[in-house]
Amino acid sequence: MNYTHEVEQMCTVAKGPKHGPAPIPEEGKWVRSKEISDISGLSHGVGWCAPQQGACKLTLNVKNGIIEEALVETLGCSGMTHSAAMAAEILQGKTILEALNTDLVCDAINVAMREIFKQLAYGRTQTAFSEGGLPVGASLEDLGKGLRSQVGTMFGTRLKGVRYLEMAEGYVLNIAVDENDEVIGYKFVHLGKMMDAIRKGTDPKEAYEKNIGTYGRYDEAVKYIDPRNE
Repeated sequence: MNYTHEVEQMCTVAKGPKHGPAPIPEEGKWVRSKEISDISGLSHGVGWCAPQQGACKLTLNVKNGIIEEALVETLGCSGMTHSAAMAAEILQGKTILEALNTDLVCDAINVAMREIFKQLAYGRTQTAFSEGGLPVGASLEDLGKGLRSQVGTMFGTRLKGVRYLEMAEGYVLNIAVDENDEVIGYKFVHLGKMMDAIRKGTDPKEAYEKNIGTYGRYDEAVKYIDPRNE
C-alpha cells in the first residue's frame, strides 16, 4: 500500500473503539456480519427500468451468503420476461455480492437485486426473526394456485369509468353494476386452477366452467359489462 508523504510524516494515534459491527437480525439470531458468508435470509426487492416501462419483483432465499433460491416476477414489459428466464438461471449458486455485480440482463432486475441486497445487508428481511429462516422453495408460497403470480390489472377513464381486467382470483370475465352504474362485483375464471385441471386430463370446456367464480354482490346487478369490449 502506498502512502503520501504527508501521511508518512504524521505521528501515530492509537485507535480506541474496537466494538465491531452492530448485530443484525438473521433468521432468529443476532449476527455481527463481517463477511458475505455471514448473511442469511429470505426477502423481496422491487426494481424498475430507466423509462419505468416495466417492474420486477425479485425474491431470494440466501443461506450463508449463497443464493439458494430465486423467484423472478415481471410486469409491463414483454422483453423482461425473457430477461427473467436468464436471471433465474444466473442467480442461484452465486453469493449475494457476485449477484449484485452481475449483469442480470434487464435494468429492472438489476435494480431489484440492488434493493434486496440492501435489505439482506442490513438485516431487514422477511425472516429476520424467524428461527432457522424458511426452507428452499418457500418463495413459491407467494404465488397463487397453479403457481401464477398475483396480478391485478385495472383500467379507467374519466369519460367511461373503471374496468377491472384481472384480480388475484383470476381473469375477469365481466363486471356487475347496479342501478347507479356503480361496480358491485365481478365474475372471474381462475386461470391457475383451470390449467391445472386441463393438464390432469379434464376437458378444457369443463375445466373452464368449473373454475368460474363471482365476487361481491354479483347476483344483485342490473347490468353486466364485458370490461374489454363494452
